[in-house]
Amino acid sequence: MQNFVNKSDDKKTPYETARNCRHYAMCKIDFLGSGVCESGLEKQFVSFYPQGRMILYEALAGNKISVTQKCIEIAGSCNLCGKCDYQCYFLNEMRPTKVMEALKNHVETYIKNGGKIKLSKDDDLLAEIKKIVGDNWATNDEAITVTYSHDLSAISDPKVPDYVVMPNTKEEISSLVKLFNKNKITYTIRGNGQNLLGFAINDGVIIDLNRMKTIEFDEKNWLVKVGPGVTAFDLQKQAQKRGYRINASEPAALLCANIMCSGIMSTFSTTYGINADNFINAEFVNHSGSLFNLNEISSPNLYSYKNLQHKDSPGICVSASIRLHPVTDDEKGILVPFETLNNALDFIKDCSVRHIGLALGIVGAEYISTFLSPTKKMASEIKNIFVDKLNIPWLVVVIGDKYAIRSISEMGFPFFDQNMFKSLYLGLPSLKTAQWLDLVKELSDDEPYSYLKVKSFAELFETALSPSPRLYSQEVDKELSPFFEKLFSRQEMTDLVWLNMYRIMSTRLGRKKPFLPALIYLPIDNDLINDFSDKFRLIAEKHGIDNDFGFITPIDNGKRCIFEYDFFYDYNDPDEIQRIRQVAMESNMLIDDYSVKTGTVKGHPYVLYQGFCRKENLLYS
Repeated sequence: MQNFVNKSDDKKTPYETARNCRHYAMCKIDFLGSGVCESGLEKQFVSFYPQGRMILYEALAGNKISVTQKCIEIAGSCNLCGKCDYQCYFLNEMRPTKVMEALKNHVETYIKNGGKIKLSKDDDLLAEIKKIVGDNWATNDEAITVTYSHDLSAISDPKVPDYVVMPNTKEEISSLVKLFNKNKITYTIRGNGQNLLGFAINDGVIIDLNRMKTIEFDEKNWLVKVGPGVTAFDLQKQAQKRGYRINASEPAALLCANIMCSGIMSTFSTTYGINADNFINAEFVNHSGSLFNLNEISSPNLYSYKNLQHKDSPGICVSASIRLHPVTDDEKGILVPFETLNNALDFIKDCSVRHIGLALGIVGAEYISTFLSPTKKMASEIKNIFVDKLNIPWLVVVIGDKYAIRSISEMGFPFFDQNMFKSLYLGLPSLKTAQWLDLVKELSDDEPYSYLKVKSFAELFETALSPSPRLYSQEVDKELSPFFEKLFSRQEMTDLVWLNMYRIMSTRLGRKKPFLPALIYLPIDNDLINDFSDKFRLIAEKHGIDNDFGFITPIDNGKRCIFEYDFFYDYNDPDEIQRIRQVAMESNMLIDDYSVKTGTVKGHPYVLYQGFCRKENLLYS
């Protein structure tokens, strides 16, 4: 592996880069096939992954903590291989390797100058914890604990826990819960720290579930039983090898935590459903330390849903039996362009009612440009081209078999097929300077996008863009270009089906700034959706917060949809943090008001700890 230290065009200092870590935990999964940090795989604590080292360096450079024994071990465990540069640049256009080098230099300089190493001593509680999980899997060393002080929330402030513990079995979790109850110690369960409401942090004990990665396929019953440490990406990969698909959310999300906190949703929810549609059974350790599963008559009723109420956690989910779905060999992806949101809404509702397509989703120009572009600068340029030159402010992503794609063609809608999408993706740099773009509108006559129906257009389109992995990779830092050229030579990186299954591109959305989504379940009512969009925009503009339309996916045969609207903010700006909190409060008040007024609108924050509910109870009760 080539060493990339100090070669980046990124002008940020290591401290600035560390402060801007997005905390998405994508460095913990091998989503690019470039490998994962070896020390992270061995030691498991987040501190030994690039994300953790970024937080650790920020804390050291900001004089928030001292150099400890674990700090020395963490810094020394990094071999500056550069894997994290591939991953983080792909998502956020950042180069963490220089932070890793700065961390090593900081620790080495501190020791060389005679700095005193802070020793962490076992107290009585930690000794008891270690009896349960083993000496290597519990600590109060602040080089570990400080890396668990953050999550994705804009609402809560960081909290450094007193202890971090990593159990490996449900029996260990049960014993831990009983121990903490006995000693009146607060604890919080942590997946990969992607909670948006601040529920993955705590100043007592953090129970990190990442060691519990069991995967047991039961193909005859179309299910796979997973431990709480299994990510959506890793399970999808294993399912695909066997010819199946799961419905999965963000790739680094742990499935059990994802179901518990929000219920699984994706563009495939059009067909596969949400919440309880996605699992067969689940097992829990309750607050007293006892085990129960949802198939027991005496178990709590987690299939119910209470609107406008924040419910307490039912316990710790220690396994879930996830549904497997069949996959056919003729699945393809297409992009259907629209001039207006209303036309796109009519289309997805019609398709959903008619059961056309496995996955459907409306995305706006912000999503389109961000997903496709390798850099922030290009994303801004491409967004303008899509809106101003191509007159495509809206796209509907459709994944379906040959019969679904044929049906859409017979319905008369022009679309970009898989081959044209690949040309568009890998030819993106050429799109910036393509002089023929001004002629596109003239080719459409009276019907928007009719040029897509011209048989020769696809060939002309490819010739004009001259797409290639090399062309695309020229837009990234020079040192990374060879890797990106090789990466985009792989078929799956331009395959709409694969990209939607694994949801790799959606994590690019926070590249410009971290974002806070407003998520709603509501009918596919054009006036209602436009009203929400307008009012979300006005709330954001009032407080000076960047904002944009996220996505809409139809569910339950077109009777409802999932709508996301996104607010972007700088979490290193205290003033902007206060403003995004105000936006969050006013947006939630707006959703609650519509929920009471209509009886059909449901706000996503109330799904917290109700993710196991039946969708019928969520959507219609």
